[in-house]
Amino acid sequence: MGSKECGHITSHSESGPGDGGKTGSWRVLRPVIDLNLCIPAKRGAPACFICWLYCPDVVITKTIPPTIDLEYCKGCGICAEECPTKAITMVEEVKALKEDL
Repeated sequence: MGSKECGHITSHSESGPGDGGKTGSWRVLRPVIDLNLCIPAKRGAPACFICWLYCPDVVITKTIPPTIDLEYCKGCGICAEECPTKAITMVEEVKALKEDL
């Protein structure tokens, strides 16, 4: 058997933000990115983006720094689970809303 070279990382998902509708209103946990730990933000270069790759709702941008569209984020926590540097933590929505005020 031969091996196949892969020159770039792509998302397996083809949907776009909002395919399931605005779901942020019923989210219990919200992802928060610590830019001091985030690899692309620290390096100022396109690197890692594992959170973007694994997000099932396609709500994380592939920008520097990455951002999360909370209107469509369901709060599943996959991004936080897959982040190699643990730059994303899941925070209770109620606490985050109080801090935003």
